[in-house]
Amino acid sequence: MTLHLYFARKFLLRFLAIFGSFLALTVLTDAATLLGQFRDQNIGLTETLRLALLQAPSGVYQLMAMIVVLSSLLLFLGLSRSNELVATRAAGQSAFRTLAAPVASAVLIGALGVMVLNPLAATALRKFESDTGRYKSGAVSTFSLSRKGLWLRQGSPRGQTVIFAKRANYNGSRLLGVTFWEFTDNGRNQRRIEAEYAVLTPGAWSLGPGKFWVISDQLRVPDQTAHRFQQLTVPSDLTKTQIMDSFGDPTTVSIWDMPAFIRRLQSSGFATAAHRVHFQIELASPLLLAAMVMIGSAFSMRHARSGGTGRMILLTVTCGLGIYIFQNFAQILGSTGAIPVAAAAWGPPVAALMFAAALILHMEDG
Repeated sequence: MTLHLYFARKFLLRFLAIFGSFLALTVLTDAATLLGQFRDQNIGLTETLRLALLQAPSGVYQLMAMIVVLSSLLLFLGLSRSNELVATRAAGQSAFRTLAAPVASAVLIGALGVMVLNPLAATALRKFESDTGRYKSGAVSTFSLSRKGLWLRQGSPRGQTVIFAKRANYNGSRLLGVTFWEFTDNGRNQRRIEAEYAVLTPGAWSLGPGKFWVISDQLRVPDQTAHRFQQLTVPSDLTKTQIMDSFGDPTTVSIWDMPAFIRRLQSSGFATAAHRVHFQIELASPLLLAAMVMIGSAFSMRHARSGGTGRMILLTVTCGLGIYIFQNFAQILGSTGAIPVAAAAWGPPVAALMFAAALILHMEDG
C-alpha cells in the first residue's frame, strides 16, 4: 500500500507541474493573441490578461489527455533511471500492479476534471465570449434556451431587441411563433411585434404575417397603435454563424447542465448530436486518461541503461497524439450522425485501453 501511495504521489506531482506549465503557456499565448486582436480598442494589459485567464482553462482542459501521457512518461522515466522499477520488479511487482496507483490517480483526475474543471471552464469561456463580443461589436448579443422556447438578445448602437421563439430550425435562421421587443439605448420599450415566423437574412430579420404595437406612443393606448402586416423587416447584426456558435459549441455548457440543455435544444428544434457526443465523451474521459497513463508507461518502463530513451519518448508522444486525433475524428463523425453516439464517445477510450494493455504485455514478454 505504501508503494502505491508513493507512485501516486510522484505521478500527481508531475501532473500538477505539467498542468501548471501548460496553463501558464496558454495564458501567455492567448494574451499575445488578444493584444493583437484588440489593439484598436486599446483594452490594456490588465484587461488582456483577464480575458486570457478566462479563455485558458477551456484550452488546457481539452489537452488533459496529453498532459496525463506526458506525466506518465516522466514518472516512469524517472523510476527507471533511479532503478526503482528494478527494485519493484525484484520484489515481485508486475507491470500492471506497478501501474495500479498511477492509473487510479488518472481516473480520479478525470472524474474531478469532469465534475469541477469542466463547469469552471465552461463558465469562464461563456464570460470570455460575452466580453470579447462586446469589444468586437460595441454591443452584446446573447442567446439562451428555456422550457418554453428560444431567447435571443441582439444589440446595436440603435438599442436592444429581445426575441422569443417557440421553435427554430437546425441553425436558428428560421424562427417560428416569434415575438420581438424593441428597446431604446436607455431601456425604454418602443415596439412589440408578433409574427408567425422570422427568417434571418443578411442585415435583417424578415417577418411573416403578424401584428405590431407602438409602445412608445404615450398619447394612445397600445391597442390603438396595433397594425397588421404580411411582411416586415427588422434590422439585425446577427448572423447564422453567431447563432450556431452560441448553441453549437458544447464546451460552453457545464456537464451538469448538459442533459437539460439537450432536452431544450430538442424541444426548440435544434440538432443535438454534437452535444450528445460531447456529453458522452466527458463521461468517458476518466477511461481515456487511464489509457493514456498505460501508453505513457509502455515505452518508458524499460531500464534506462538499455538505451533508446529519445526514441521511446517520440513513440509515446506520437501514440498519445494519435489517440487524441482519433478521438476528435470520432467526435466529428458522431456529431454528423455518421456513427452512433456511443461508438464515437466510448470507442476511442476502449480502443486505447486495449492497445495500451497489448503494448505492455508485448514489452513484458519481449
